[in-house]
Amino acid sequence: MSRRCWLPAGASLLAAALLGACQGVGPDYVRPSVAVPDAYKNAGGSWKPAQPADVSARGPWWTLFKDPELNALAERVGPANQSIRQAEARYRQAQALVRQAQADRYPFLTAAATASRSRDFDSSAGARSSFELAADASWEADLWGRVRRSVEAGEAQARAAAAEIESVRLVAVAALVQSYLLIRVLDVQARLLEDTVAAYGRFLKLTSNRYNAGVVGKSDVVQAEAQLKSTQAQLVDLGVQRAQLEHAIAVLVGETPASLSIAPAPMVAAVPAIPTGLPSELLERRPDIAVAERNVAAANARIGVAQAAFYPSVTLSAAAGLRSAMLPELLRTPNLFWALGTAAAQVLFDGGARRAVADQARAVHEAEVALYRQTVLTAFQEVEDNLAALRLLAEGARLQADAVAAARQSVQLAENRYKAGTASALEVITLQAIALSNERSAVGTLGRQLSAAVQLVRALGGGWGAVP
Repeated sequence: MSRRCWLPAGASLLAAALLGACQGVGPDYVRPSVAVPDAYKNAGGSWKPAQPADVSARGPWWTLFKDPELNALAERVGPANQSIRQAEARYRQAQALVRQAQADRYPFLTAAATASRSRDFDSSAGARSSFELAADASWEADLWGRVRRSVEAGEAQARAAAAEIESVRLVAVAALVQSYLLIRVLDVQARLLEDTVAAYGRFLKLTSNRYNAGVVGKSDVVQAEAQLKSTQAQLVDLGVQRAQLEHAIAVLVGETPASLSIAPAPMVAAVPAIPTGLPSELLERRPDIAVAERNVAAANARIGVAQAAFYPSVTLSAAAGLRSAMLPELLRTPNLFWALGTAAAQVLFDGGARRAVADQARAVHEAEVALYRQTVLTAFQEVEDNLAALRLLAEGARLQADAVAAARQSVQLAENRYKAGTASALEVITLQAIALSNERSAVGTLGRQLSAAVQLVRALGGGWGAVP
């Protein structure tokens, strides 16, 4: 009777297990919504909630700046970059965790061989021998989708780790491009200061000659010499900044600072033309948005894992083997044994531990949703910031160019008056300082334009090419 009752019960449990493998407790994932305005403030173009498309090709976006040496350096940011290698290792770790979670879908098999000899001290019988070869199998039915949700969470985490590689790569390349362009800006400023030092040297010689001729006082010579030395000190300071940027680039390409040198060269790069009406789809290529969204999906799946703990677990088991008191007789058929079994377990009281784990999973999900929305909004802010910066800096560059031209003319007129004896050395030195300040400001504005262009490219996930 018990045998006839056990078979239908086991069959029904097996059927329930198979059905449960296709189902799961907990919420199914839905991408969080993000409220955004209708259009860009600074460049037109429509907005919409970002849906990660980080697998879209970005291409070599650094070629927008049209500098061959920059192109060659940017291509070297790859496996040699230690931050990228670290991100790649985390991705492999996430993949291994997925395989670990998937393993729970399958039976757990073990095999063992044992040999023992024993004797009871209160028995007159002699020692007994026992030999056994056995295989055991057990399988926990995924009735409530615990395994399924664990795999789902692991896969989402692995996709987030893959996006993190691209995020680290984008940050590294953007840092290299920005550092390189700043080096070229410093080269321009260095040539400007070198020319200024030469001009100040000529003015010092002129002033010294006039002092020797008794035309001007010693104070004129002192002022001219002080201005020359101050400008030479500024040139030294530029050298310190340039060396530090060069060292940063060496680290980004995975080399020691001593092994990389970037020779001074004229400015080749230009601020790229920014197209109007940038589509918001470009933001979908931002890997940090993809990371945040996939972390939400992983947290959502872990809610199901936590909820599955409230339901009973069912395990199917089987064992088979050979057992004998004599080793030569072990492999004979009469020594064969087998067993089948089913076990169900339910936690009746745990002091609220499972409830706390479930509450924690929901809180983590809410935090990841907030982080995702914040990441999207920050992305739009970064685009707007740099679009506004480029628009305003372009106007500032035009005004600065006019100021430079006017300052140069005023210096030329003042020097002519000084030679004629109608202007003081202080007036000339003051106008020379103003002219130098204007020229350095003009170069600095160019640097800020290039930096804003790099940051815009990064904010858009890597350029503004056609969206697939």
